[in-house]
Amino acid sequence: MKIVRATEMGMCFGVRDALQITREVSDPTQVTVHGELVHNPAVINQLSAAGFAQAAEDDRQSLPDRPVVLITAHGVSNRERSRLQNQGKQLIDTTCPLVRRVHDAAFELASQDRHVLLIGKSGHVEVLGIVDDLESYDVISSAQQVQAYGHQRLGVICQTTMPTAVVDQIRLQIETLNPAADIRFVDTVCHPTKRRQQAMLDLLGRVDAVVVVGGRNSNNTQRLVTLCEQRSVPALHVTCSDEIDPDWFSDVQTVGLTAGTSTLDETIDDVERRLQEIAACESVTG
Repeated sequence: MKIVRATEMGMCFGVRDALQITREVSDPTQVTVHGELVHNPAVINQLSAAGFAQAAEDDRQSLPDRPVVLITAHGVSNRERSRLQNQGKQLIDTTCPLVRRVHDAAFELASQDRHVLLIGKSGHVEVLGIVDDLESYDVISSAQQVQAYGHQRLGVICQTTMPTAVVDQIRLQIETLNPAADIRFVDTVCHPTKRRQQAMLDLLGRVDAVVVVGGRNSNNTQRLVTLCEQRSVPALHVTCSDEIDPDWFSDVQTVGLTAGTSTLDETIDDVERRLQEIAACESVTG
């Protein structure tokens, strides 16, 4: 079995920077991570071992007990920042700069008296942080959800990890169903996401199956799996090498390897070593 790595995969600069900030914290026992720093179980385990408390992703309305609160790479609203600071909490901010760009675009469109349409996954923590500061908005996950919005001025932005093809479909449907509206579109899909998705498309033409490494609740990792499914290429989504079943590769001659933007380099390397072991066993038995 041949193993082919995607030319672009794994941890993006925003995640690396966030992890570096946590390493520079002098006393983690005074800090609560406000949700999941990134959607990756290995990272979460490392933070717990270092002494950080971690709030549940779906319970960020509760006030952390510790005096310092670390804002995750997915960001929060200005409203939430104010709530924490008004309760005397010191903030450590690891928000990805490209997520901040989405917030800035949303504010600018809202200031132009536009109804903001956010193309993204409803309920995702990044999306919740963006819309929490908006008075007039809708979140759209698919072209089927688009409607005539009854607003003369519309502003369209994107969650950073949305596939370009999905964004294009939704944008076209918005224009079709709102022909009289003044629509301004700001492309806020991040470049690392675009590069990894394009690398995946390039990979799919060269392999029989793909192993995708990343957290189960990582949106960008799930999108990579979806790209495989859309092109009828079998995909195995794993969080670590322990989840790999050698029997899955019985009919695979060439397997691709890729990973989401919050996946640690060492996790990818472990998965690749496991694939190499499987390939070596197949060569011996074959």
